[in-house]
Amino acid sequence: MSGATLPALQTVSTRGALSWRRVNNTLRRAYVPLLIVILWQAGSDLGLYSVQTVPPPTVVAAAAWQLATSGQLAINIWVSLERVFFGLSIGVAVGTTFALIAGLSRIGEDALDSTVQMVRTLPHLALIPLMIMWFGIGETPKITLIALGSMFPIYLNLFAGIRGADRKLREAAGTLGLSHFETILHVVLPAALPGFLVGLRQAFGISWITLVVAEQINANAGIGYLVMNARDFLRTDIIFVGLTIYALLGLLTDSSVRFLEKHLLAWRPTYLAQGAAK
Repeated sequence: MSGATLPALQTVSTRGALSWRRVNNTLRRAYVPLLIVILWQAGSDLGLYSVQTVPPPTVVAAAAWQLATSGQLAINIWVSLERVFFGLSIGVAVGTTFALIAGLSRIGEDALDSTVQMVRTLPHLALIPLMIMWFGIGETPKITLIALGSMFPIYLNLFAGIRGADRKLREAAGTLGLSHFETILHVVLPAALPGFLVGLRQAFGISWITLVVAEQINANAGIGYLVMNARDFLRTDIIFVGLTIYALLGLLTDSSVRFLEKHLLAWRPTYLAQGAAK
């Protein structure tokens, strides 16, 4: 075997091992959800609970297929996605702006942090009556509630990340001749990126939780609208379809942020060590 062939085979072997590791990790993450579905179906088949109260997965899947073929499912999912997208975008933009102002400046912290902390302690879902009085029953209160809920995780985690940047790295940047702005851009913000991504994962989760409640405010479309209609007609199978979609969308968005973490934080030695250990 030639010397050029051996490295090529080693590269192919390494890639194959990494691919299998990714598949194995994905399968491991699916074990518990699959077990829950199997036990759920088994409980129904054994008559442990009423089918009318807790429909089995087969009935839920049939209801989902019916909604999908009629086009209702895609339309309502799209409406819910739009609400989360706009609300989350506003919340991330505001939370990031406030965190940068408060995290990079003591004056900014004195001006903003106490106010943000006071507002943060207010349960944003309890503001629904005020939102209806201020903005009516259209899309504005729904998007505003999502923005409020998603803003605070971004602010808290990014603020903590900025303030937690290693002082030695800042001093090293100064000795290398970097300006204050360059130090922020190349040292402080990269150090705060892990915190921002953690905040983004939390913001996505809060956005979906908020959407469940917000779509009950006189909605005429969306996953919550499907669930509310199903409740009126005692269609527990459709209610379970809606809940399953909420859960799957939450998992999908969380996985998207994890994908970003994998690529944006690949330069961190600690991240590489954690990835090698899995």
